[in-house]
Amino acid sequence: MKRILLIASLMLALISGNAFGQLHYTSKISIGGKAGITMSKMSFTPGTKQKMLQGKTAGITMKYWEERNFGFIAEINYEQRGWKEDFEGAPYSFERHLDYIQIPILTSFFFGGNVVKGFFNAGPEVGYLIGTGYTANFDVHNIDQYPDFPGNRMTDQLWMKPSKKFDYGISGGAGIEVAIKRKNIISLEARYYFGIGNIFPDNRADTFSASRTSSIMVTLGYSYRLK
Repeated sequence: MKRILLIASLMLALISGNAFGQLHYTSKISIGGKAGITMSKMSFTPGTKQKMLQGKTAGITMKYWEERNFGFIAEINYEQRGWKEDFEGAPYSFERHLDYIQIPILTSFFFGGNVVKGFFNAGPEVGYLIGTGYTANFDVHNIDQYPDFPGNRMTDQLWMKPSKKFDYGISGGAGIEVAIKRKNIISLEARYYFGIGNIFPDNRADTFSASRTSSIMVTLGYSYRLK
């Protein structure tokens, strides 16, 4: 999968380079920031019962685009991810929090007028886990002492600490932006991230063969056009 992502990125760069070499449109550059909320969960194999966990995200963004409907976006974001266990009515609660620094490199397609535009963004994303913790109303290391604890469910994810800090995956989203006096741009975007890397060991003898993050982000941003 890493090779596929690398090859796709190289092909995109070559195609884009050729396109920019052939067209002579006035380029534009903007920088800015954004903030919003996240809703995340995990993809475990074997599976576990979960609910979405709400978190926060914020970051800085730079956009390069041509007069027609195509451009690139690079970001550096802080993002809270994780998951919430679903105990199906039992009086227990558990939340695992994962704090990431994420760097997406996205292709942007947009349409509309000079003031209001719609857009689609998609591309690869890499990240690094900078912190993790959990909250629970029971001792995750001594579950056997709770005779009414729900049975027939995976519990290793409750006490295991994420050991794989590097993350990578694919992001895609859509939104709308409004230009104010040409150089001030307000944007609203909903984006989905599908993780490919695992947070737990994934060798044949390990508990989970897959432990991947995924999240939905809704952000409000402001950027200033430099040129």
